[in-house]
Amino acid sequence: MQRFVVGRVSQEKHFLQWRRSLSQLVQNKASLQENDLLLPKMPPFDYSPPPYNGPSAADILQKRKQYLSPSLFCFYNQPVNIVDGKMQYLFDEKGRRYLDAFGGIATVNCGHCHPDVVEVIVKQINRLQHSTVLYLNHAIADFAEALASKMPGDLKVVFFTNSGTEANELAMMMARLYTGCNDIISLRNAYHGNAAGTMGATAQRVWKFNVVQTGVHHAINPDPYRGMFGSDGEKYARDVQDLIDFGTSGHVAGFISEAIQGVGGIVELAPGYLPAVYSSIKKAGGLFIADEVQCGFARTGSHFWGFESQGVVPDIVTMAKGIGNGIPLGAVVTTPEIAEVLTRRNYFNTFGGNPVCTSAGHAVLKVIEKEKLQENANVVGSYLKERLLSLKDKYEIIGDVRGRGLMLGVEFVTDRKLKTPANVEILHVMDQMKGLYSAFSMLLVPALICF
Repeated sequence: MQRFVVGRVSQEKHFLQWRRSLSQLVQNKASLQENDLLLPKMPPFDYSPPPYNGPSAADILQKRKQYLSPSLFCFYNQPVNIVDGKMQYLFDEKGRRYLDAFGGIATVNCGHCHPDVVEVIVKQINRLQHSTVLYLNHAIADFAEALASKMPGDLKVVFFTNSGTEANELAMMMARLYTGCNDIISLRNAYHGNAAGTMGATAQRVWKFNVVQTGVHHAINPDPYRGMFGSDGEKYARDVQDLIDFGTSGHVAGFISEAIQGVGGIVELAPGYLPAVYSSIKKAGGLFIADEVQCGFARTGSHFWGFESQGVVPDIVTMAKGIGNGIPLGAVVTTPEIAEVLTRRNYFNTFGGNPVCTSAGHAVLKVIEKEKLQENANVVGSYLKERLLSLKDKYEIIGDVRGRGLMLGVEFVTDRKLKTPANVEILHVMDQMKGLYSAFSMLLVPALICF
């Protein structure tokens, strides 16, 4: 996500001119109408949050600065204090309603506080909050069965974790154990987590600390917008074969990638890329790990899992975020044969698979199916993408519109030919969307529209 970091003093003059133009449009309603920018009003919604009597945003910010890690940061010039949520909306301390286009970092798939999910969580937590997977409980087994039913091929064995980072760490270890090799290939611009192994697989400097990270090679990113080969997936895939031939012994543990890079800017891999890479990895004795932490669970609309859009079946699939709709839950799904590697020693996760989280995950899966959320993501997402593309035809600042379903990205540039990132402008737009218009407020992540 480094290309969206604020900077580039050279753009300040351009930005000031652009901001003045925007301000003139906002102040002149007639101009808004003439430019097709008349802003919509929030639709009616049958929910009002209870009065908030807690500390103010300023008080909370002061406590964060005093007691929490200085690495934590907030969006917006004036951070928003979110105190309530219901379905697609969030509410601040003053009761103001926002359309949540961020989804808790691509996590809230079913809507905030979905009644079916809340009911299951409350029922389970009143009965049994935590025991251990060393005892029997139906919640973990029922959810594992339901989850396995959504997987293709022989992907039938589930390991539960607490997060996507944990899931990817486990998947990488299993690939290394199964193959007896250490080398893993990832993609440039990838994000797979922030622990020791996953930080190595991550390939964005803003997320990497200066600690030992070994055994991972980063291939050229098959980015259709910024990549050297455009949308030719097979040409990008040749770099993976080159890495195998010239950077390893000729044998690898595996290849890990997202079908659509989330943190990297909603970059959908070039068509035909994964089948070509899959062939090279298999010849080198490696496993294919599909990271579905962000694009899984029907978010892309066209398919339930992101990797399905490329017509491949992975050896290991990792997931988190949308799996629990906000509950700390992750999972690794693989084949019975690969799963056997963890019996060589004891593998255990204290909280992975606890009754509350797995009950919540099962409820989320039922809601996705019951309310046809995959179909909704496809229909609504296709319409939204079409409208965004029409805006791209009108406004030079929009360099690219990409993604699938309700996992869409809009990239702003100051120069379409040079594709210069509009770092300052996107942060300004994000802040304006949050607070400029009293009739319609939206929460966004920098440079992305992510649902």
